Amino acid sequence: MADCCFRCGRELTADEIAVYRRLVNRAASEYLCITCFAKEFSVTEELIREKIRHFKEMGCTLFS
Repeated sequence: MADCCFRCGRELTADEIAVYRRLVNRAASEYLCITCFAKEFSVTEELIREKIRHFKEMGCTLFS
């Protein structure tokens, strides 16, 4: 079964899981989608997407 957002139930991408682990809790077993993450932490979805790009460029191993 695929991982789903614990708030809205939408199926998550690998990047959504990775950014949640990177920014919130490395050991998390439940995650938020980008939309719910942005609302929860009062940031824009674009900022989260920028962070994903940044971490990928850095070579962070959470992002495949």
